[in-house]
Amino acid sequence: MSLEVVDIHVFYGDSYILQGISLEVREGEIVCLLGRNGAGKTTTLRGIVGYAPPRRGEIRFRGKVISGRQVHEIVRAGIGYVPEDRRIFPGLTVEENLEVAVLPERPGRKPWTPERIFEEFPLLERLRKKRGGELSGGEQQLLAIARALVGNPALLLLDEPCEGLAPVVVEFLGEVISGLKSEMPILLAEQNARFALSVADRGYVIEKGRVQCEGPVERLREDREVQDRYLAV
Repeated sequence: MSLEVVDIHVFYGDSYILQGISLEVREGEIVCLLGRNGAGKTTTLRGIVGYAPPRRGEIRFRGKVISGRQVHEIVRAGIGYVPEDRRIFPGLTVEENLEVAVLPERPGRKPWTPERIFEEFPLLERLRKKRGGELSGGEQQLLAIARALVGNPALLLLDEPCEGLAPVVVEFLGEVISGLKSEMPILLAEQNARFALSVADRGYVIEKGRVQCEGPVERLREDREVQDRYLAV
C-alpha cells in the first residue's frame, strides 16, 4: 500500500473542514478525489502533505506514520505535491525552476533529473531558457508537475491540475498524467469530474468534509445519482 488515510479530522481555526476522511492509494493506480468547490478536496491533500495537519486520525505512507511530521520531512520521505496555484518562480527560467527542486534519487527507480524532464517533455526543453512568469497557464502547469518529479517522489499529489485551462491543454495533461502511472501512484483532486474519471482507476466523492461514496471510476461514471447530487455534471 502506498498511502493510507485513516479517519482524519482537520480544522482551520474553529472551522471543522474534514470530518473523518479515510482513503487509500495502492501502487500502480491513479485515484481521484471528486466533489464541488469547497467540499474538502484541497484540504485533504494539504492534510496529507502536512500544510493542514490533522487534529485526529492517522496518515501512513508506505507503512510509516507521517501525520504530525513537518512538510519538508514528508516531501523528503517521497511525496510530491503540485498545489492548485502552481507556485512557479516567475523570475527563474524553466531550467532554474527545476534545478532548485532536485532531491536525491530513490533506490530502484530511474531518477527524474532536469535532463530527463527535457527528454520526456520536449515542450519544456523548447522553453528551458524562458522565465516562469512568461509561460502560459498550461506551460506553467506542466512545469509545476515536472518540478515535483525532480524531487523523485514515490507518490504524486495533484490539486486541480485542469483549473482555468483550455480543453486542448486539459487533454494533453491527461496524457501526461496517465503516462506517469507506471512510474508512481497518483492522488488527484479535481472538480472536473469528466477529466478525472477519464484518467483515474478509482475515485472518492467528498461532500462537506466527508466521503459520500467511493469505487471504480466505471461505477461512479454510470451512477446518475452520484453525478447529479455531488458532482453536478
